[in-house]
Amino acid sequence: MTETFTTEKQQASAWFRSLRDDIVAAFEALEDSHATGPFSDMPAGRFDVTETKRASDDGSDAGGGLMSVMRGGRVFEKVGVNVSTVFGELGSEAQHAMAARKGIPGMKDDPRFWASGISLVAHMRNPHCPAVHMNTRMFWTPHAWWFGGGSDLNPCIEYAEDTAHFHATQKRHLDPHGPTLYQELKEWADEYFFIPHRNRARGVGGVFMDDRCTGDWEKDFSLTQDLGRAFLPAYTPLIEKRRVQPCNDADKDAQLIHRGLYAEYNLVYDRGTKFGLATGHDANAVLMSLPPFAKWV
Repeated sequence: MTETFTTEKQQASAWFRSLRDDIVAAFEALEDSHATGPFSDMPAGRFDVTETKRASDDGSDAGGGLMSVMRGGRVFEKVGVNVSTVFGELGSEAQHAMAARKGIPGMKDDPRFWASGISLVAHMRNPHCPAVHMNTRMFWTPHAWWFGGGSDLNPCIEYAEDTAHFHATQKRHLDPHGPTLYQELKEWADEYFFIPHRNRARGVGGVFMDDRCTGDWEKDFSLTQDLGRAFLPAYTPLIEKRRVQPCNDADKDAQLIHRGLYAEYNLVYDRGTKFGLATGHDANAVLMSLPPFAKWV
């Protein structure tokens, strides 16, 4: 591995931006095609795109990205699709947040880092449409590199067939990388997206990995790409099916309560939230995962 890893960084950053563009286009197309259903008389939503900057201690360039947020759509009540590439030096708190299951070699002597990724959270208008989270990312230091990410489904009203489709699609994309990989990443997601103080899962699971470094960058990058490629075929058919279903006040109440659960997890446990805030990234972009409305009982 070269110290700078320049080509690999460029490839990863370009891939995350390409995936972001595909998802934004697909989500706006869902808004345009929503001709029937309980919210079809609302105007189609569009993403507002804002450049973000990472704050550095000395005011030098530390990277940034794009924050794309749609609010008030007829399919998506709030959805954010963020992409960023940031770099600089990590303080001790950020070093701890950066790596979940291992130390970071050489960071005390050389705290430089580079990170790029895409992060998405969608909160839906219709309570029958499941909320969803997805992210993929790459981290680099002068002494190590690794990938992470995955996606998980968060319905407030569960449908077994939706859960089955979401997982089957991810399995189909992961199977070429190893016959046991899907099960390993599913179990990792079940562990990661668990809320200890509620003693329950955040949703119906998905797949997740962190600190992925087999020593073969191309192989690990290919896996990360397939995690991203699985997202749209796993998720959009569920929205196309559920967005036309009638809903009532009880359904909406269930949705708001589940959103409260989602907010608790992201503010208390989510490692990406902690890392983004600890490294000085734009707070609005980091916290775009929070729902527009929520309720606690």
